[in-house]
Amino acid sequence: MAGRIGTPGESVSHRLLSILDSFDIAHPVLTLTQVAQRSGLPLSTTRRLIGELHSWGGLDRLEDGGYRIGIRLWMIGSLAPQQRGLREAAVPYMHDLFEATQENIQLTVLDGTQTLCIEKISSNKAVPTRTLVGGRLPLHATGVGKALLAFSGPELFAALVGTGLPRMTPHTIIEPGRLAAALAEVRKSGVAYSYEEMTVGAVSVAAPILGHDGRPRAALGIVARSLTAVDRLAPAVRTAALGIARSINGNRAA
Repeated sequence: MAGRIGTPGESVSHRLLSILDSFDIAHPVLTLTQVAQRSGLPLSTTRRLIGELHSWGGLDRLEDGGYRIGIRLWMIGSLAPQQRGLREAAVPYMHDLFEATQENIQLTVLDGTQTLCIEKISSNKAVPTRTLVGGRLPLHATGVGKALLAFSGPELFAALVGTGLPRMTPHTIIEPGRLAAALAEVRKSGVAYSYEEMTVGAVSVAAPILGHDGRPRAALGIVARSLTAVDRLAPAVRTAALGIARSINGNRAA
């Protein structure tokens, strides 16, 4: 809550991270008061730390007084070797898929019990989606999510079921048994589908990008309008995912 006194022994770095954690894909711009409320820090502390972050380049101040994540944090984040190497390997394949389909092409990675979009290619002609770079999607209702979930082992499935399977649309699979059966088919075929389970009017097909250990490093997917025969796109997605896997695994089969 806003105005609380920091936890005894709480470090300055922890408070700075609390401020940065206030921003997310749903709240990319916040006022000083909103940051204080979301971080749980006193207003005076928030003002001082925001000033330091702004001076350093970690936050930008907009003309209306709001704040957003600054370019310096983006530059530091882009140095993360795993995601940088993955994106560099995936982008050429994503462009090829986009040129062939003119549909939304997504690259996501596992983030707890959700999937995080780290790259997306789309056009005004493609079906509108909720997906933004940096945004998170449910594992059980998306093609990319199912592709990751199917190859992540029983622990993640149990954790996901334990938190509940929210119904995103009337078509969302919310029964654990049905979801388990769908994931078994993903492991068998190497591709995952979502039929209007995340967004009414949109369907998707995705394939996992596997490491040497058979665990998913990422998932590559196409999202199209519901009338699209996405099963015909499955071979292209699967082939692209295998190509990316070979690139990030040292040109050996994933």
